[in-house]
Amino acid sequence: MGRTTAEKIFDAHLVDEPFPGTKVLRLDAVLCHEITTPIAIDDLIRRDKDRVFDPTKIKAVIDHVTPSKDTKTATQAKILRDWARRHGIKDFFDVGANGVCHALFPEQGFIRPGYTVIMGDSHTCTHGAFGAFAAGIGTTDLEVGILKGVCAFRQPKTIKFNVNGTLPKGVYAKDVILHIIGRIGVNGATDRVMEFHGSTIADMTMESRMTLCNMAIEAGGTSGICMPDMTTVDYLWKFISNDFASKEAALAEYSRWCADADAEYEQIIEIDVATLQPTVTFGYKPDQVKTISEIEGTPLDQIYIGSCTNGRLEDLRIAAQILKGRKLAPTVRGILSPATPAIFKDATREGLIDIFMEAGFCVTNPTCGACLGMSNGVLAEGEVCASTTNRNFMGRMGKGGMVHLMSPATAAASAIEGKIADPRKYL
Repeated sequence: MGRTTAEKIFDAHLVDEPFPGTKVLRLDAVLCHEITTPIAIDDLIRRDKDRVFDPTKIKAVIDHVTPSKDTKTATQAKILRDWARRHGIKDFFDVGANGVCHALFPEQGFIRPGYTVIMGDSHTCTHGAFGAFAAGIGTTDLEVGILKGVCAFRQPKTIKFNVNGTLPKGVYAKDVILHIIGRIGVNGATDRVMEFHGSTIADMTMESRMTLCNMAIEAGGTSGICMPDMTTVDYLWKFISNDFASKEAALAEYSRWCADADAEYEQIIEIDVATLQPTVTFGYKPDQVKTISEIEGTPLDQIYIGSCTNGRLEDLRIAAQILKGRKLAPTVRGILSPATPAIFKDATREGLIDIFMEAGFCVTNPTCGACLGMSNGVLAEGEVCASTTNRNFMGRMGKGGMVHLMSPATAAASAIEGKIADPRKYL
């Protein structure tokens, strides 16, 4: 019997199986940020275990509230900063060099096919786009990961998604994943790996694959995984060129992590994207979705473009294409947060930042702040936001606020009209 990608990674990283079905895996990367890691650091100090298993495999960033907005967030940043310095963690990204973790770490080449990756952040599943097993974990597991370089998981079952067809005009990876979550529900992949296959995925950039995998958790998924291919190799080549004689050699090595043709799946779901429309959430759950034709015209107060879901250069280009030469509606405010300094610089070089600013957007430094209602775009009670983020939970971007999740294209069109709008008329 063949193996899924997750099964292959589990087999290769297995350290122990203390109970049937509970696998202790060796970790390739432990990712940290200033919201969840300081709790783990303080507990390790209290237990007289202020150590790290391997400083080269730990990557840390201050990204959720940056720069700090008050004494509490400054203290959280200081705990992480002091810890990174104390243990010689060279891959620590402080204010000025920092970006949104799930955009920054792949951009730095820290994620590779076949890796095991953990972080105290639910959207760690993003990194499965590289053919890795990447999962968000709790404080105790994070402490063990930092201290010992291992993490225990139940052997996950896998759901295979065959996604085929050419994406229609105005439809992007964000629309695909919102459609999938709407179809299977927020519990549809609980404790499962979501494995993405098909011609649509093969045609996607790494940026789009990261958008897809980023929201696996919104369907309950432990991780989303795409098969490593030449697109993966091209993205990583500047980091791996010294390790392989050629791109073809790299592809041959990475292909061993691809699921076997005869792998066994709990379920196989077929998705034909040819008929998809731009898709938007309503209500307070990510599986509450409507097509643009069903929700168009909903009034808005704020437009937010950014986050680990849709703050990459590809996303900015898509939105800027629609916004070029146009203005924000006078009834809304627009906020753009490029996900990393490199993205910000590239967007500036390409003239994208000028387009956003001329349209009336406020452009901020890279930060997660608005996404979880901590800074740089918090909603007032009763306000409605069109957002390219990943969660529309009640109060997510501010107490009493409503969030409609959508693609950067739909967000840009909505900014122009001051209400949820169909991007296809602007393309």
